[in-house]
Amino acid sequence: MENYSAPILRRHQEILFELLTEFDRICRKHNIRYALFAGSALGAVRHQGFIPWDDDLDVVMLRPEYERFLQIAPRELNGDQYFLQAEFSEHWPMFFSKLRRNGTACMEKFIPKDPLVHQGIYMDIFPCDNLSDSRFVRKLQFAASKVVIAKGLSRRGYLTDSAAKKLFMALCRLVPMGLVRPVVQLKGKGSTELVHTFLGAASRYEKNVFPRRWLEDTTEQPFVRGSFPISANWDDMLTQIYGDYMALPSESARRCKAHALILDPDRSYEDYLEDQKQMKITEYSRSIR
Repeated sequence: MENYSAPILRRHQEILFELLTEFDRICRKHNIRYALFAGSALGAVRHQGFIPWDDDLDVVMLRPEYERFLQIAPRELNGDQYFLQAEFSEHWPMFFSKLRRNGTACMEKFIPKDPLVHQGIYMDIFPCDNLSDSRFVRKLQFAASKVVIAKGLSRRGYLTDSAAKKLFMALCRLVPMGLVRPVVQLKGKGSTELVHTFLGAASRYEKNVFPRRWLEDTTEQPFVRGSFPISANWDDMLTQIYGDYMALPSESARRCKAHALILDPDRSYEDYLEDQKQMKITEYSRSIR
């Protein structure tokens, strides 16, 4: 897959920064806690901004803060500019939320089953949930998260060539969401010592389990042209996720993941819906406008 051109990547990152700034404005106004997460936290520490070759922006929130944001944000956002794509909402069957920029296109590597899904440039908003004190229940939570993820991806239109994944997704469709979501979230259990980010589409258990205080205690970190919260235990968290996180990858590995097949910072995804229908997704062709 082709890499982004530098001007397009910079333009994409500028819109992501705009989204972060608006998200941060709402959170500060209403005293809602959050933190830059994963590659965005790494970028803040190592580059004081985006990882130069990254086209992604992630934040994480403890479940009560996350739900407060989803409740408050719709009345705070300028609907002409921004769209809150809340988890399990109409036209969005996924298990996390996104803040999207209207008037842009960021159309990913599969054709959505729902033709009304918003496909503008986005930042990801991940919930962080209670993790049981019981080792057995923790493993059960991780397994249940895989079912929730598979059900969401299936409903969204995710494609895979893996026969095992196809079978798992087919079996997961038979499991009621109301049975597995409470297991993953472990609501009504107070504040557990550990929390998890399994619904960040985690592939490895150990990289997504953290002491609660790592999410509760934050510090400000320079990021692009502002200062934003990251975990006060950012060194421990980044080491857990990435190992030697300050070591730069090789020059050949510094390539953008290119989340989109069609990317246009200046035109709406609605202008490309017919083009999207004609795509041969398995070819992973790329169109940057």
